[in-house]
Amino acid sequence: MTLWAGVRAGARGVIWYLKGLLGEDAYEKYVAHHAASYETDATGLDRAPHPLLTEREFWRDQTDRQDKNPQGRCC
Repeated sequence: MTLWAGVRAGARGVIWYLKGLLGEDAYEKYVAHHAASYETDATGLDRAPHPLLTEREFWRDQTDRQDKNPQGRCC
């Protein structure tokens, strides 16, 4: 591994950590959970109680829930 490859790998690790710390990966976790919890059955019908939200809808819902139920957060 070259020096630059090591620096890039380290930077990717730091970015990954910060995204998790700040909650930026929440939508990715939501999509993974939705896919794992509500797989389509053998007939091809989706068993999910609601369709997968778009990223914009997810963040709007997230913001609305935080506004209705404020918890300790920086901003």
